[in-house]
Amino acid sequence: MIKYYSTNHNSELVSFKEVLLKGQAPDKGLYMPNYIPEISLTKIKAMKELPYWEIAFAITKEFLKDEIPENDLKKITKAAYNYDVHLEEISKKIYIMRLDQGPTVSFKDFAAGMMAKLMEYFIKKERRDLLILVATSGDTGSAVANAFLGLENIKMVILFPLREVSERQRKQMTTLGENIIALAVDGKFDDCQALVKQAFSDSGLKHLNLSSANSINFGRLLPQVVYYFYAYSKLAKEGKEVIFSVPSGNFGNLMGGLIAKKMGLPVFKFIVAVNENDEFPKFLERGEYEAIKSSRNCLSNAMNVGHPSNLARLIDLYGGQMDENGEINKMPDMGLIKKDIFSVSISDEETRATIKNVYQKYKIILEPHGAVGWAGLERFSSQTKNSLLSISLETAHPAKFPEELKKILDIEPELPESLKGLETKKEKFENISSNYKNLKQFLQKEFSEFRF
Repeated sequence: MIKYYSTNHNSELVSFKEVLLKGQAPDKGLYMPNYIPEISLTKIKAMKELPYWEIAFAITKEFLKDEIPENDLKKITKAAYNYDVHLEEISKKIYIMRLDQGPTVSFKDFAAGMMAKLMEYFIKKERRDLLILVATSGDTGSAVANAFLGLENIKMVILFPLREVSERQRKQMTTLGENIIALAVDGKFDDCQALVKQAFSDSGLKHLNLSSANSINFGRLLPQVVYYFYAYSKLAKEGKEVIFSVPSGNFGNLMGGLIAKKMGLPVFKFIVAVNENDEFPKFLERGEYEAIKSSRNCLSNAMNVGHPSNLARLIDLYGGQMDENGEINKMPDMGLIKKDIFSVSISDEETRATIKNVYQKYKIILEPHGAVGWAGLERFSSQTKNSLLSISLETAHPAKFPEELKKILDIEPELPESLKGLETKKEKFENISSNYKNLKQFLQKEFSEFRF
């Protein structure tokens, strides 16, 4: 049975169920599996004809087979994935994987939908309630809010930076009601994330039975492993290596890919494309890590992260140790990281130019985050004369960013069904400062009558 340890190495080994329902380890570290199962090339090849939900079952079963019966897990994956994944051919060896076909037209749907069903599965068995705290820089909030909306045993509080989400991103969180509460924080995403982490380590809130739906929760990462196997099985020749370009902010998406590689997926290189929050490419270049204290506000707002939480997992995966404050206590294998990863920072100017160039050349509309990924792939290819199959991830639907795309391309992307009518819906949210005392007081008052 796979057990999970903390990246701070000061907590007991726990089961996946405990990881899912706790979110963060008691020592403030992030949970990682003590064993990563391998999947053979034969099994990967057999996925070519399978629908997405069956691939999700095949991958997640390797981690969950000792905790969830196969029939139950099949029901969960089939219910979670009732929409398509588009692999858009740009040229013979370049594809865009459009992860924007879910209920909130963001790649976060792939993780949130399954995570919600896994949580519901476990808490129903235990007849317990859960209060979930989530920090979001944009798409996470809307995806988890939609996934958890209406679940009887779960309440959710979402913290988002007041001035750094698009109007449509905000309204996807603030117009739902029911068991979803939205809080606008006067600060950055990093402030929201710090507030959530502090709440988890606060013994005074222990009675609220807190958990997380952020990518600090391994239950959010596991479903993200799946679409790397899906893309490879559909596009690659058996055994041939591929390149994935991953627009990255909090590094949860990237960690899904790195775990897939560890499981045996033949990936030659991950291109970690960040916006002007360039702490990671500088780390690879200098060998010294320095978080950006106040994250830079960029066009690709969901990637405005000055210190990615999942960097602690990446460092751990490569043999190092980073604490919750970003201090590296043991250096990872930098040579191996550089072998597997190429990282580049893309400016807002380059992002806009990429959106324009790709549309003019291919008549394809990229949104800002996907444009960062595409620009990263172009940068890598120009420096290496890359000829391998390359897959760039598009992480949100262009219609979520109509103002910018109107400025750049003078067109408005067609609205998907899930976004229609959003503008007229009534919003409800509260404003709080980035002072932790305010969040604690809010939670104590709001949930004083609840017994978790």
